[in-house]
Amino acid sequence: MNRFYIDTELQAGTTVALSEAVFHHWCRVLRAQIDDQAILFNGKGGEYQVHLVEINKKNAFVLVDVFHPQDHTPAFQVTLGQVMSKGDRMDYAIQKATELGVHAIQLLTSERCEMRLKYERDQKKIEHWQGIAIAACEQCGMNRIPQILAPLTVQDWVSQNQADLKLVMALSQEKIQLRQPLPAQIAVLVGPEGGLSQSEIDFANQQGFASWTIGDRILRTETAPVVALSIFNSL
Repeated sequence: MNRFYIDTELQAGTTVALSEAVFHHWCRVLRAQIDDQAILFNGKGGEYQVHLVEINKKNAFVLVDVFHPQDHTPAFQVTLGQVMSKGDRMDYAIQKATELGVHAIQLLTSERCEMRLKYERDQKKIEHWQGIAIAACEQCGMNRIPQILAPLTVQDWVSQNQADLKLVMALSQEKIQLRQPLPAQIAVLVGPEGGLSQSEIDFANQQGFASWTIGDRILRTETAPVVALSIFNSL
């Protein structure tokens, strides 16, 4: 059954107008018909089974049939501090991190950052990445949308971070043993394609971020969060 995110209040027994995006995708692209069913969610937990009751040229309406309380959000909350990269790499990192249950993604700049968002480009790019997170939730079954947070410098983010467990993806001779159960709040810092500078890693260490090395290989910037979140989920 198709799943769609809609930014509106939902309640069983009520009739709701579809958003423009859902109307276009479901009714125009997928050619939905009257009485077709779908799942809607609004990011507040749980999901709603609905069916189409009216379709016109400009909009469509659904009747909300029943609320399903299941919530696939992990018990722990991971905030991913991801230094921005160009092209599809950032899209991939956000999509896969969302599928793996990330709570929020903090966009970051660093010494070797490939991107510098400015003014009008800033919000457009953030909206693009937020859309990727929404689409990933629709596909994977997540009912809560991770927020894509406006860029900060690495230094600003790590200095104000208050997570229970703080990790920076960096080479280290010390091996970190993650223990069960995982703490409620986890922060993971991932550098750009060229990696964080040594001064940035040292600063993160001074702020309580432990260097975390996974295996013997250097992971790409878009691969590192996937591996990290997969490990958290496996625990």
